[in-house]
Amino acid sequence: MEIPKRYEFGVIEPKWQKWWEERKLYSFNKADRTRPVYSIDTPPPYPSGELHVGNALNFSYIDFVARYKRMRGYNVLFPMGWDCHGLPTEVRVERTIGKTKRDIPPEEFLELCRKFTLEWIKPMREALKALGCSIDWDTEYVTMDPDYWRRTQLSFVLMYRKGLIYRAEHPVIWCPRCETAIAEAEVEYVNVRRKLYYFKFLLRDGGEVAVASTRPELLAACVALAVNPNDDRYVHLVGRTAIVPIYGREVPILSDEEVDPEFGTGVVMICTYGDKVDVKWQKRHSLPVMVVIDERGRMTDNAGPLKGLSVQEARMKIVELLKRDDYYLKEEEIESSIGTCWRCHTPVEIIPRMQWFVKTRELSRLVLEAARNVRWVPPHAYKRLEDWVESLDWDWVISRQRLFATPIPVWYCKDCGAEVVAEPEWLPVDPRRDPPKVGKCPKCGSTRMIGERDVMDTWMDSSITAAVHAGWPDSMDERLFPADLQPNGYDIIRTWDYYLIVRGVALFGKSQFKTALINGMVLKEGKMMHKSYGNYVPLMEAIEKYGADAFRLWAATAAKTGMDINFTWGGLEYARRFLTKLWNIA
Repeated sequence: MEIPKRYEFGVIEPKWQKWWEERKLYSFNKADRTRPVYSIDTPPPYPSGELHVGNALNFSYIDFVARYKRMRGYNVLFPMGWDCHGLPTEVRVERTIGKTKRDIPPEEFLELCRKFTLEWIKPMREALKALGCSIDWDTEYVTMDPDYWRRTQLSFVLMYRKGLIYRAEHPVIWCPRCETAIAEAEVEYVNVRRKLYYFKFLLRDGGEVAVASTRPELLAACVALAVNPNDDRYVHLVGRTAIVPIYGREVPILSDEEVDPEFGTGVVMICTYGDKVDVKWQKRHSLPVMVVIDERGRMTDNAGPLKGLSVQEARMKIVELLKRDDYYLKEEEIESSIGTCWRCHTPVEIIPRMQWFVKTRELSRLVLEAARNVRWVPPHAYKRLEDWVESLDWDWVISRQRLFATPIPVWYCKDCGAEVVAEPEWLPVDPRRDPPKVGKCPKCGSTRMIGERDVMDTWMDSSITAAVHAGWPDSMDERLFPADLQPNGYDIIRTWDYYLIVRGVALFGKSQFKTALINGMVLKEGKMMHKSYGNYVPLMEAIEKYGADAFRLWAATAAKTGMDINFTWGGLEYARRFLTKLWNIA
């Protein structure tokens, strides 16, 4: 056979990709009991935009392992799925149509989400094929299918029966733009320059005390002042009563060892709620709760003259009022960290709401035991997971006040409030439209039932992928579970890896994977590429310019596992030239 003088990747690569696909060369042979099996829990991407070179780095790593294992004689399962639900899709749809979920009927919004998802799956699938990924496309699934609902809902029911899922009112992290609770793992912290305002509280028995806060708009939610018991400047204030400026409400002055004497004046407001420390202090000191911010980030009736204003507007207004009434002292700029929503990047709030939770704190010890039995590549990746687990103060909130997600399979009795959780044989079910398959409330006998309107966190879908690939719950192939390989970026160790282990321990008594292969992030101008940032390079652009082989060579040689890579076109050019030399030698 005559070899062309030039390596025409635009001709050769599609030819062989088509050849592989037509012959189903990479299909997993379930009937083959002669070869050892190697199973991969492929991370299901969000079909909410084109694949970029950061996504492709991850898939290149996976394909390197899959091809190597096949060459070593393994029967390899390299499956594929799409994580359809949740904020990534809903936020993109809202931005595309210029409306929010409030502006259109729920069914119409859901249909737009489904259509958007299907429209993006096709080009993303073609991009993975163009990259040369040896995926078994017969395994392809989408989490918005009713059958996947069934599996996710069954996992909910089984964990509920084990007492690992519960419903309660608790302060939760809330995105006012998306109008939903989000988990701690979905909060991105960013450093910002912001103002620290100094103002004074009068004391009931005479005198005054200065306080500093970055959030004076929470004055209406102030339920106490606190000082450090070892701060000699203020020990004489403990037990006395202060008067909240503008609002005239009396609050106690407490001592607490977690107060930082070096911050501001050393006197802090305890508000419900400015941050997670406020939640801790409110519980520790049995303080009342004043809710001053609503689900849309607007000030409530409790905020008095700030009612109806946005948080930013309220901040400016309260400073004006403090100046008017001679409470204002000064302000200065500081650098601090604020929590933002992982998808829309809006600053989050903490508000008390009735939600569904997984008892992750109760499972922490077992999760870490299971994680220590996993092989982490590189080894230091385990430390990221350990640090995350040990830092968690709250249980995992799994309910979302959105639409496009797996429904929570629960109804409530209108008369006594009892929870009616679906039986496994009822699944899949959508309580938003389907009645329960029981005639009356098992607790009080009432026939008046209402379905749960909230839906599940999308990580409830993707945290059972390893089990689903193995056939759970219908016909579990024990050769495939736990998965041999869990490949993902270090950015989702605290989400996907963590939740997979949590759910594995809860449902199966063990981790759902044996080895975690961790890649670093691809950076553009020093910042991680991300669809929501808009700072990415489309994978297809790289392939069309340099070919899949050049990209894969770049991915293989640019950095060690777990290390970040600064993307440059020069790196791909170097890889292309190297391949040309190799071709010429051949």
